[in-house]
Amino acid sequence: MTAAVIDLGTNTFHLIIAEVSATTINVLFKTNEPVRLGQGRINENIIIPEAFERGINTLKAFKREIDKHQVAIVKAIATSAVRSAGNGADFVNAAKEEAGIHIDIATGDQEAAYIYNGVKATGAITETSLIMDIGGGSTEFVICDEAHILWKKSYDVGAARLMQAYFKSDPISEHDQSAIIRHLDTELVDLKDACQLHRPKQLIGSAGAFETFAGMLYENLDLKAIKSAPIDLIRYQNLAKQLIASTHDERDRMPNLIKLRVDMIVIASIITNYVIGNCKPENLSLSTYDLKMGVLYQLAN
Repeated sequence: MTAAVIDLGTNTFHLIIAEVSATTINVLFKTNEPVRLGQGRINENIIIPEAFERGINTLKAFKREIDKHQVAIVKAIATSAVRSAGNGADFVNAAKEEAGIHIDIATGDQEAAYIYNGVKATGAITETSLIMDIGGGSTEFVICDEAHILWKKSYDVGAARLMQAYFKSDPISEHDQSAIIRHLDTELVDLKDACQLHRPKQLIGSAGAFETFAGMLYENLDLKAIKSAPIDLIRYQNLAKQLIASTHDERDRMPNLIKLRVDMIVIASIITNYVIGNCKPENLSLSTYDLKMGVLYQLAN
């Protein structure tokens, strides 16, 4: 069966088309587009007109590719930006009418479960682990072992939300950093309680910002060819320190840092540092599989 999954993220829309069976997934086509659906007013829960139009146009292009591959089943999953937007239902209706794409709006819990499915498929979960997926609108956390989800939750502390609310200086000031940390202190109380209870030994970063961290740390790492990879914790912490201390222009010149993440990687670093500091994992690793691969594996099964 040929299946397509569309992941409508707050920053980026992803399309993956694959031949799926009960035992194998063979990826035929992958693409992504920096739609920036959360541009400008994500904290006001509005998709602005320019972002709305970019999103629909991207879905039209995805539909042409889907038709070209004669796909049997299409699963389009909307996450935080659409989920929280007052005009999110309008976007879903426009996608159906103009692009011929039916969109399911995932709850935060569903999003976390899809992410777990994707990471589990890499084989990276070998001990009690904390999975972390930093999106633009929300960040998902899953505490798990090889066989089970022990705890999961989605929080509205995505990089785009925090950037729009708190990133007011260049480089980011101690004042702005403190404001973000105070917000995380308020929002992530039960995450810290869950880590205290389950004591995950490994932090697994799902795609996104963690692919950027790994790509910047390991020049020869082919992210398209791997499912997972260890990240040296000390080297990550040194990189995060450098990213947080740098100006926009300095980051813009750094190799292997894509334009879309030049500023949001600062927020991602602060969130990751916070989680490492409070949950105290012994090891850090990357999973290149995330929500969209989790959806594909669910379809295969």
